Amino acid sequence: MNTCSNTLRTLDRRGFLQRTAAGFGWLAFAALNARLAQAAGPLAPKKPHFTARAKRVIFLFMQGGPSHLDTFDWKPELARTGKGGPHQPLGSVIPFQPRGKSGLMISDVFPRLSEHADELCLLNGMQTNTNSHVQATIALHTGSENFVRPSMGAWITYGLGTLAEDLPGFVTIDPTHDQGGAMNYGSAFLPAAYQGSRLNASGAGVPNVANRTLLAGDQRRQLDFIQQLNRGLLAKQPGQPEIEGVIESFELAHRMQTSIPGVIDASDEPASIQQLYGIGNRVSDRFGAQCLLARRLAEKGVRFIQLTHPGWDHHNNLRQGLTERAASIDQPIAGLLTDLKQRGMLDDTLVVWGGEFGRSPGDDKGDGNGRGHHGRGYTMWMAGGGVKGGQRYGATDEMGDIAVEGKMDIQDLHATILHLLGLDHEALTYNYAGRDFRLTNVSGKVARAILS
Repeated sequence: MNTCSNTLRTLDRRGFLQRTAAGFGWLAFAALNARLAQAAGPLAPKKPHFTARAKRVIFLFMQGGPSHLDTFDWKPELARTGKGGPHQPLGSVIPFQPRGKSGLMISDVFPRLSEHADELCLLNGMQTNTNSHVQATIALHTGSENFVRPSMGAWITYGLGTLAEDLPGFVTIDPTHDQGGAMNYGSAFLPAAYQGSRLNASGAGVPNVANRTLLAGDQRRQLDFIQQLNRGLLAKQPGQPEIEGVIESFELAHRMQTSIPGVIDASDEPASIQQLYGIGNRVSDRFGAQCLLARRLAEKGVRFIQLTHPGWDHHNNLRQGLTERAASIDQPIAGLLTDLKQRGMLDDTLVVWGGEFGRSPGDDKGDGNGRGHHGRGYTMWMAGGGVKGGQRYGATDEMGDIAVEGKMDIQDLHATILHLLGLDHEALTYNYAGRDFRLTNVSGKVARAILS
């Protein structure tokens, strides 16, 4: 950052660049916070290590830890014995039904999503090392619960670049400020070009995306002049990634000023598509807008798209709270899967759903209506992107307490996602402070049984 700041001061004797950066807003200036990449462009598409099954990822993060025992992990024995009471077994508070041709058991809180049972791969053997919201959330996103590390989206964008010339490679939609905050979409020691760019699906979009002082032609001429100075300095100091990064980031920011408003504005979508996502429905409107924006970004070539949906921490009020939370995402996610499929995109789009952990099989408060944090066994699911649908991979014990089959920890999950994208998790490394780092640290196994 010091070298980058010195470069800006050299170019900007009278505050000219600061005013220009303010005109571009965060789009330009966020990319100046660290070394970016070579003159070819840090986000240029890169070849995977081997043939990929998926081109992109849409990650649906349910913040707070949704109860696997009341959604995707049917435990009849728990239902027979669990009557509740302080820390006593508690059976599912929601009925389950067999769904689709595959007969996957899914609870009644997801009536629309259940229609896609034959496209879902339920990962019932998930495990994580901590029951702390913050640490488990950071681990899910970065692979490490204790250290600041690049996020999964940053690693994927670093490994593959983006197919979108005028958009970031990694977009996070409506992220929350708690439970890790910006660490969940940051780039840490990777070049800043790979960090997630925040978008707001509710209509606010991107702050400062428009230049409030110059018309488009005048801004282009101003930028050309600035870039002439940048390239002149680069000619005197060749091979400087900070200067090359400035050049690249300003150009991307300029392109994004035109592209971002058009992507965010979904008014050109027909009414049938809006309804498909549950937009206009008071319960599902907000997350429906997020899911539709995710599809539009995926169409444009964005590599990793992350959505956050808070409110899944049900220590009490489980029946009502879970029912309400599920209702707000049920139609939007079902609509997303339907829309991707009808556009021929589901085959090469990996959709991942889950929280930082699950919920305990025991009654948390003694009122028969709440569960505690639980990382020893829980459920996530995948769909599309080279995954076999209509299957249950892994299992918890008969009480839903601990994963006993097909165990997947966070490193296994990350290794599998990277594999579906054509990336060898052991080969995707970045040298920092004298050591080669990777998303999966020193472990991680690909769950090959779920691959199509």
